[in-house]
Amino acid sequence: MSLSVSGTRARVLLGFAAARPGAVLAAVLLAVVATAAALAPLIAPHNPFDLSSFDLLDAELPPVWQQGSDPRFLLGTDAQGRDLFSAILYGTRISLVVGVLAVVIQAAIGVTLGLLAGYFGGRVDGLVTRLADIQLSLSTLMMAIIVMALFRAGLGGEALSQFAVPLLVLVIGLAEWPIFARTARAATLVEAAKDYVRAARAVGCSDLAIVHRHILPNILSPLVVIATTQVANAIMAEAALSFLGLGMPVTKPSLGTLIRSGYDLMFAGDWWVTVLPGLVLVGVLISVNVLGDALRDGLDPRRGVR
Repeated sequence: MSLSVSGTRARVLLGFAAARPGAVLAAVLLAVVATAAALAPLIAPHNPFDLSSFDLLDAELPPVWQQGSDPRFLLGTDAQGRDLFSAILYGTRISLVVGVLAVVIQAAIGVTLGLLAGYFGGRVDGLVTRLADIQLSLSTLMMAIIVMALFRAGLGGEALSQFAVPLLVLVIGLAEWPIFARTARAATLVEAAKDYVRAARAVGCSDLAIVHRHILPNILSPLVVIATTQVANAIMAEAALSFLGLGMPVTKPSLGTLIRSGYDLMFAGDWWVTVLPGLVLVGVLISVNVLGDALRDGLDPRRGVR
């Protein structure tokens, strides 16, 4: 029986991959980038966090395929003499960590409130709906800018650099929870009206058990799709804040800070400092969005995987 089930799942997975080669390519690309970022301390030839290792004599060196390059720096260096390849590896890791953890916070808050609103209805539903409406009426990026600017003014630049990652995770996470809440609420309203929920109540199951054991597993499909697309949105929000100087400090590079640090150098011909991190960012965002679209199609029972 288990072999039969495993074979069926394998055939479904192979059919899904054959029907969506773009999703497979995106998954492979994302896996390679995430693995390289996770292994940055082992792969990177230099430590971009060690300021004592920088040499201004190595500043603004082009990539190895251009004249005037240095073979020690595969993708060239920035204005501080920092190895760009190493900085991209470490910066990608920070951007992915912020994106994933921010979505975990969004999902934890949004799914919990959405389940409560959809299952209990009444005043609970009204309160959650109004809170979500208020939150969605505000610009996520504007809220993040205001909060990060206030923290910078209150803590100072040095203290903010130490807590930049958790602050970005909290700010982006708290700003986007209504997306999960609305989806969870709508799906819970549908599931709560079904016979299996009535049967669970009839046999004496508590509300907590019904919501946790019965309703939540049945509404996970749309939430997984939303989580995928929200990771891309969170990474983009971090990059935007860092580009504006309100996210990661220059001493702790993310993809956003790398793009910002090389923006002025573009006019001097040092395109690689901005373009190469920008290409990595675009590649990650496109890969995540393609995977999200593929998951939506694959998990949609009206379309299915044939």
